[in-house]
Amino acid sequence: MNLAAVTPDEILDVAIAAARKGDAGMREVLDQLPAPIYTTDTEGRLTYFNRACIAFAGRTPQVGRDSWCVTWKLYTEDGEYLPHDACPMAVAVRQKQAVRGVSAVAERPDGTRVSFIPYPTPLTDEAGEMIGAVNLFVDVTQARQAEYLEAQALRCRRLAASVGDERTVTTLKAMAAEYEEQARSRLKPN
Repeated sequence: MNLAAVTPDEILDVAIAAARKGDAGMREVLDQLPAPIYTTDTEGRLTYFNRACIAFAGRTPQVGRDSWCVTWKLYTEDGEYLPHDACPMAVAVRQKQAVRGVSAVAERPDGTRVSFIPYPTPLTDEAGEMIGAVNLFVDVTQARQAEYLEAQALRCRRLAASVGDERTVTTLKAMAAEYEEQARSRLKPN
């Protein structure tokens, strides 16, 4: 499945359908999906994760031991520590409703960080009773880095417009061009 060709909601629909089928069908389908996807029980304890979760989190999550999330540590986009019991999946499970429109930053055990958009969604049975939850992560690290670089380029260009020294102007414009090139490289498809 090409992630660029489908929306996160379409991937999530496949994951939810697989999770409703149970262990046999779920594992095969979820392991083939290229996005990090995991499931929890109604208390938020991890019940399953696909292989993409390991690469995303930089660790092997612990089924039955980890709660709410597969990541090691979480932060808000502003850099504030986000306890797992306050993460979007915890909110979705407690409120029994999907959480959308939020983003977070996962820290891996090696210290690297990944910006992502989660799609925590309660999983219900045929009667509408919640039986667990499923979450999908969309990695937006490159896009966030590109935004930062574009902001740096804009700062350089503004500063260049405000100084009278030609050498400084030339240097700032060159820096802006470099930031813009780096931003473009972050946004190129792999």
